[in-house]
Amino acid sequence: MEESVKAPKEETVQRKENGWIAAFKFVPLLVFAAAVIIFKLDLLLAAPIATFSAIAVYMILYKVDFECAFEQCLKSVKRIVLIFFILMFAYGVAECFMATGVGAALINLALEVGVTAQTIAPVTLIVCCLLSTATGSSWGTFAACAPIFLWLNHLVGGNNLLTLCSIAGGSCFGDNIGMISDVTVLSCGMQDVKIIDRLKHQLIWAFGSLALALGVVTLVGIFVYDLPSTQGDVAAAISQIPEEAREALAAERPSALALLDQVEAGVPYFMVIPLIVVIGLSFMKFHTMICLAAGMVSSLICGLFAGTTDFSTWLNKLLLTGFADAGSWVIVMMAWVSAFGGIMNSMNAFDPLAKLVVKISKNVQQLMGWCGVLCLAGNAALSDEAAQVATMSPIIRDIVEKNVECDDEEAAYTLRVRLATFTSGMGIYGSQMIPWHCFPVFFAGIASAVFPLAAFTPVDIISHNYLSFIIVGSLLILTFTGLDRFVPMLKLPGKNRVRLKKN
Repeated sequence: MEESVKAPKEETVQRKENGWIAAFKFVPLLVFAAAVIIFKLDLLLAAPIATFSAIAVYMILYKVDFECAFEQCLKSVKRIVLIFFILMFAYGVAECFMATGVGAALINLALEVGVTAQTIAPVTLIVCCLLSTATGSSWGTFAACAPIFLWLNHLVGGNNLLTLCSIAGGSCFGDNIGMISDVTVLSCGMQDVKIIDRLKHQLIWAFGSLALALGVVTLVGIFVYDLPSTQGDVAAAISQIPEEAREALAAERPSALALLDQVEAGVPYFMVIPLIVVIGLSFMKFHTMICLAAGMVSSLICGLFAGTTDFSTWLNKLLLTGFADAGSWVIVMMAWVSAFGGIMNSMNAFDPLAKLVVKISKNVQQLMGWCGVLCLAGNAALSDEAAQVATMSPIIRDIVEKNVECDDEEAAYTLRVRLATFTSGMGIYGSQMIPWHCFPVFFAGIASAVFPLAAFTPVDIISHNYLSFIIVGSLLILTFTGLDRFVPMLKLPGKNRVRLKKN
C-alpha cells in the first residue's frame, strides 16, 4: 500500500523567518543559475539538479520526507499537462511548415520586391517575423534566414550588424506572438488563459512595435550608415554560401538547410495557405489543438499538389520528427522547470521580492509593471526564457491574486493575460538584451558559422536589436504609466474595476 504524503507541520510552516532562512531558500536558484551560466549545462540537466537542490532545502526547512517535498513539484507539473500535448502538435506543425515549403513560400514572396543595401535590413526583419510566426521557432528561423540574408547583405553592401540584429529580432517575433511557440504555450498555460486571448491582447501593440522598429532600422541604414541603393540577387547570394557553412547548418538545424534549398529551387506561392488556415481557425476561436492539426493536414494537402512531400514522408518523417523532438527535449525540460518553480513557490522563496514589489507599488498599474521587471530579472538570472516562464509565472500570479481586488472575473482574467504577455515578452525579447543568455550565444554561433567573413559575438546581437528594445521598453513604460489605455485591446482594467487591497 502506498504511503500517505505527510504535509509540513503548520507551526513549522508559519514560523517567523529570519534572514538566513530567506537566504537559504535562494540557494536552489543560485544552483540553477550557476549550472546554466557558469557550467554551461543544458536545461535538461540544469533543471533536475536545481529541482533536487530545492527539494533538499524544502526537506531541511520543513522537516518532511522526500515524498512530501516531491509532491510540491508534482502539483505544479500537473497543472501544465495539457501544454505537453499542445507542444507536440506545435512541433509537428513547425516541422511540416519548414519541410513542405510554407516557410520558403513566405521568404520568396517577401523577396519579390527586390532588396538594396538600404532595404536589406527592414526586408530581413519582415521576412523573419513572417517565418517565425509560421513555424513558431526562433532558433529555426534564425538558422534558416541567417545564411540567406547575411550573404545577400554582403552582395549589396549592407551593414552586417544591422542585418544580423534584424534577423535576430524578427526570428523572435513569432516566438512571442505566434500560436505554436513553446514559450507562448507555456506562458498562457501557467496563467490559465487562452492563447488566442493573449494574441488579441497584444496584437496592436506588437505590430505597432514592429512598425516603429522598421522605421528606426530604415532610418539608421540611410542616415547613420549612408548605405547605397544597389539591388541584390537572392540566387547569387545563396550560390556564394560555402560548403563548410552548409555543413555547419546541417549539423545545427537540418530542417533549415532544407528550407534554404527550397528557397533556391522555388515553391508555389499557394504553400502559404496552411499558415492562413491556422491563423483563421484561431480567430474563429477553435481549440488550439484543432488549429494546429488543421495546419498539419493542410500542409500535407498543399505539399502533395506542390510535390514537396508525400503521405508517407509527412506521417513517418515530419510528424514523427516533430513529436519526437518535442518529447526528447522540450516537454521533459518543461516538466523539470515547472517542478522547480512549483517547489520554490511552495516554500515562498520569493516572498522578499514580492513584498518589496507590493510596498513600492502605489496602484495596480505599477504593481503589474514591477511584475514585468521581475520577469526580466528572472530571465537574466536563469539565462533561459522557458525557465523564466515556468519559475516566474506562479510568483507574479500569486503577487497579483493576493494583492489586487477585482470586481469581476473578466478583470482578473485580463490581468492574467497581461502576466502571460510579460513572461513571454520579457523572456523572448528580454533574452536579446542579456549577453550571457542562450539566445544571443546561439545566434552568434550560427551567424559566425554560416558567414565566415565575420566573427560575431553575443554583444553584436544586442547592438542594433531595435525591435527588442522597443518591445521590452514600450511594454514596461505603457504599463507603469497607464498609457496602455490608449492602445486598442492592450489596456488593463480601470481603477473602477481593480484596486490594491488594503493591508
